[in-house]
Amino acid sequence: MTTADATPHSGDLPKDDLADLDFAAGDERRIKLVPTLRDVAIVSLISIPIQMLATDLSVIDIVIGLAVLYVMCIGGLLLTKYVPLKLPSVAWISLVAILLTLPMLPWSATILPLVSGIDFLALAVPPLAYAGFAISRMELDVMRRSGWKILIIAFLVFTGTYVGSALIAEITLRITG
Repeated sequence: MTTADATPHSGDLPKDDLADLDFAAGDERRIKLVPTLRDVAIVSLISIPIQMLATDLSVIDIVIGLAVLYVMCIGGLLLTKYVPLKLPSVAWISLVAILLTLPMLPWSATILPLVSGIDFLALAVPPLAYAGFAISRMELDVMRRSGWKILIIAFLVFTGTYVGSALIAEITLRITG
């Protein structure tokens, strides 16, 4: 037996289970503004009846509040696309929203009352529902290939997150009285 016989050929190597899946690194600077803004507008429209159920605001107040939040999203998406600093769009949108609502800045007295009544937990309903429907074949393939071990990991992560959050809340409540 020679070394050549013991060396596996490329066809003999075990195939990586995830090698055929496409994990392309996304560059948010390539974001397409028009479709993204259209999608945010659709989520905003879907959020109107949800806000009506979740808050005591009038339809006009809800529409104005969501429009202000939409403008904040536009600003954050424009910064994502054109500023050379690579931050995710959610970070840029958050920065825009924070800068527009800081209490010490003069325009916050105008903007803050417009968005203060919007229930942000209710705003999460449409994107979370879409995320549930948008599970692709790739995610299902990864889950299938991971097997039963992923259930144990998911259980541990969910439990740890819950216990950690409860612990932080308990400590905070004890400190603040």
